Amino acid sequence: MKRRNFVYGGLAAIAIGATGYAVTRGDSPRSAGPQAADPKPAAADGGLATLMGQTLPDVDGKMTALSQWAGKPLLVNFWATWCAPCVKEMPELDALARAYPNVQFVGIGIDSPDNIRAFQRKVPVNYPLLVLENNGVELLRAMGNGPGGLPFTVIVHPQGRVERHILGQIDADDIAKTLSRITA
Repeated sequence: MKRRNFVYGGLAAIAIGATGYAVTRGDSPRSAGPQAADPKPAAADGGLATLMGQTLPDVDGKMTALSQWAGKPLLVNFWATWCAPCVKEMPELDALARAYPNVQFVGIGIDSPDNIRAFQRKVPVNYPLLVLENNGVELLRAMGNGPGGLPFTVIVHPQGRVERHILGQIDADDIAKTLSRITA
């Protein structure tokens, strides 16, 4: 009996690990770059109305309406401090934000304000970091990210359409090509 429980426990651990890997890798069709493109968005507008309708707090509780950036190129990165690929890509996103000052970058943390604040002290970024806490999965799904995996990046064209959904860690060169194209 103990051996059977041990085997079942091992199989369950493998299944959980494989599921976690698939979610963080973005087990979906590939885009032009090395990261995964998310499957078709849940909404006809790519979830843009849902995203732009959000008013979220920063780590100090100051409310920020995403609608203030309508009509401008926008890169929104959903991330968490506990997500290794998210943390790894933050310096790259910060470098891109500096290289493309006409693009508004926004990080939306699926995490607590305290965790994000502590992260900011270690890895400062020069764009707003907003807090969605654990309610973020529903917004991720509205944006077309069915599995709710992180990191998840959305690039919005200044004409008000979702240009790209990227599930998984970004490739900075690939993102730069997209940003150059939509800001030309």
